[in-house]
Amino acid sequence: MIDLKAARQDPDRFRAALARRGAAEDFDALLEVDGRWRELTDRVGTMRAAQKQRPKGRPTPEQVEQFKKEKEELRTAEEDLAGADVERTALLARIPNLPDPTAADGMAEEDAVTVRTWGEPPSFTFEPRDHLDLASSTGRVDMFRGARMAGSRFAYRFGDVAMLEMSLFRFVMDRLVGEGFVPVLGPVLSNEKTMYGTGFLPTEESNLYQLERDGLYLTGTSEVALAGIHMDEIVELDELPSRYVAFSTNFRREAGAAGKDTKGMFRVHQFDKVEMFVYCLPEHSREIHEQLLAHEEGIVQALGLPYRVQNIPVGDLGNPAAKKYDIEAWFPAQQRYREITSCSNTTDYQARRLGIRFRREREGPTENVHTLNGTGATARAMLAIMENFQDERGTVAVPEVLQAHGAPVTIGTPPA
Repeated sequence: MIDLKAARQDPDRFRAALARRGAAEDFDALLEVDGRWRELTDRVGTMRAAQKQRPKGRPTPEQVEQFKKEKEELRTAEEDLAGADVERTALLARIPNLPDPTAADGMAEEDAVTVRTWGEPPSFTFEPRDHLDLASSTGRVDMFRGARMAGSRFAYRFGDVAMLEMSLFRFVMDRLVGEGFVPVLGPVLSNEKTMYGTGFLPTEESNLYQLERDGLYLTGTSEVALAGIHMDEIVELDELPSRYVAFSTNFRREAGAAGKDTKGMFRVHQFDKVEMFVYCLPEHSREIHEQLLAHEEGIVQALGLPYRVQNIPVGDLGNPAAKKYDIEAWFPAQQRYREITSCSNTTDYQARRLGIRFRREREGPTENVHTLNGTGATARAMLAIMENFQDERGTVAVPEVLQAHGAPVTIGTPPA
C-alpha cells in the first residue's frame, strides 16, 4: 500500500503521480475519508477519556440522564468511526503504487515503449508451424487430452517436449543460483494475509483459485511464497539485498481472457515457472531492477531467441508495481512478439502490507524494504524455441545450453 502519512504531507505529489494511473479520484476519496477517520478517532478518544474521569459516588438523576446521553453519543461516534475505518481500509487497499517517473505513459498494452531489440527473427522458406503442429512421435503438446481431464486451457506435454521444458527450468535455476540467488521450493497455497500483502487481493481476486473450505488460495506465482519468507520480520541490514529464486507450479483463472490465445498452451490455467525475488534497501531498487532485467536478457540470449524489451505503460501495471519490463520473444507462426518474461519493481508497496522492515542503525527506527520480482522462465520460452528453431520437416533443433540439462538434441523428425 502507499505511505498514507507521506500522502497527507504531500498530497499534490501523490495525486499527480496516481493520476498517471487513473487513480486520482480514488486518492482524493481516500484523503477525504482519512480526514474523517482521524477526526472521529480524536472525538471517540476524547469522549472515552471523559467517561473515565466521571466523579465517583452515586450520580444524581440529572447526571444519570447526562451519562445516558453521552453513552449514546459515544456509541454513535464509534459506529461512525468503524464505518469510516472500513471505507478507508477498502480505498487504501485499492490505491495502486506510485509509478516510477521513468515508467512509460499510457493506459493500454499498445502504449508500451520498446527499449531495445536483440537478434533477428528467422526467415523461413516455408510456412512456420506453431507448437501444436510440431507434434511428432517423440514429443508433443496435447491440449485435447488436457481439456478432457480438467477443462479448457490445461495441457499435457509428452516425451521430448516434456524433457525440453524440464531442462529449461533446470538450466535457468542453475544459472541464477550461480549468480548468487538462493534456491527455494515453497508453498503453492497461501492464506489471505499473504495474498493481500503481495497485492493480489483484492484487485486480482477474479483470477485466483480459492479453497474456501480451508481459507486458502492457489498462488498464481511463487512471488507470493517468496514475499512471505520475511513477512512480519525485521531483516538484518547485512542481509540486504537478499536474492531468492524459486520453482513452482502456478494457477490462474485467466479471467477476462475469453477468446484470447484459446489455441495451444500460451495462456493456460496451470503452468510452471522459475521466479526471481529480491529484498533490498530502498535506494538500491532501481539499480537492482535493471540487474533483474539483465539476468532475464542473459537467459533469453543464451537460448538464442530474438526478442525485444518493453517498458510497460503505467495503466497496464499491476497494482503493486511502480515499473515493469517485459521481454517479448518473436513467434514466427504468429508473426509477432509475445511476452515470455517480466520483471517489476514494487518498491515498498508489498513490504508495507507484509510488515517487512530493516534498521539502518541498531537502535534506529525501522523502514520498509523494497521488493522486486522477475521471471526466470516459463513454458512460453519453450514454445518460442519450438517455433524459432524448426525446419521444413518439423524438426526442432534444441539450444545446446539445454542439451546439457537433459534436453534432446532435436525434437521431431531426426535429421537425415
